[in-house]
Amino acid sequence: MGRPRIEPVVWHAPPPGPKPEPAPLPALTLHDAGGAGAEDVLVDVDGSVVTGLADGRVVRLDPRGGAPRTIADTGGRPLGVERHPDGRLVVCDATRGLLALDGDRVEVLVARGEHGLRLCNNAAVAADGTVYFTDSTSRFDLADYRADIIEHSATGRLLRRAPDGAVEVLATGLAFANGVALTPDGSAVIVSDMAAYRLLKVATATGESEVFVDDQPGFADNLSLGTDGLVWIAYASPRDPKVDRLVAGPPALRKALWLLPEKLQPAPQRTVWVRAIDPVTGATVHDLCGEPDGFHMATGVREHHGTVWLGSLVEPVVAAFPTPR
Repeated sequence: MGRPRIEPVVWHAPPPGPKPEPAPLPALTLHDAGGAGAEDVLVDVDGSVVTGLADGRVVRLDPRGGAPRTIADTGGRPLGVERHPDGRLVVCDATRGLLALDGDRVEVLVARGEHGLRLCNNAAVAADGTVYFTDSTSRFDLADYRADIIEHSATGRLLRRAPDGAVEVLATGLAFANGVALTPDGSAVIVSDMAAYRLLKVATATGESEVFVDDQPGFADNLSLGTDGLVWIAYASPRDPKVDRLVAGPPALRKALWLLPEKLQPAPQRTVWVRAIDPVTGATVHDLCGEPDGFHMATGVREHHGTVWLGSLVEPVVAAFPTPR
């Protein structure tokens, strides 16, 4: 199969404002994930780390050592992983939809194609079992995520699945909708409008949305609420002036660029950048960036009782470092 057609939309990125330099990223400890593409990370109730791999497996890692253990195979491409209050794991699968894992049994909560779901990416689960999840794009599959960035048609959405199974759309028009995190009091959900360099806040009671933090320094991927009460953000890559100029340029140029070999197209930089923000004010509390050996393109982040865990769409490991004081 050839590449899908793109229909580029002209978009003018807001100019980046002045920002303080991020602090150096602490040294990382790497843990074998047992396969490539450990995109997200969840620290489970027993202290183990759960992640999904490119081959469809969901694995559990013991931070103290030992080989990763496969706990289920979704038969698709698991991305975001969350814990449901009833003990199941909730998995956003890019090719199958929103799933729940009960042991090794896979239950489909919202199948790909239902309610227009195309690319289920990340989720947050409320105390009552309500699941807030993103559909990154209605246009492309995960393998062609760059097409959505280049096209910039902004077809991403935030959806909500109630405990009774009812599904509703809370927000539309997101440019590759990505990470999701609930505020500590559950009154709102924060979602990454990734390719628009901003975070939105959506009230859980009314569904009203507002721009929460704009002028993000990079492509904000997965979000999570840490045990420290902060919302942590993983940036898959910093902003690239070439990409900003590209999406503001003639659509015909982007169509031609999309047909070029991948190595000639804009690519994520080999950085690891994470930030923690106050979920009420949006103020930055921690801002850490570096270019460590053996790990790049952090797409998942989870702070858990003094340790920050990182996942990557492309790496065969998960990484960890101590929470900054």
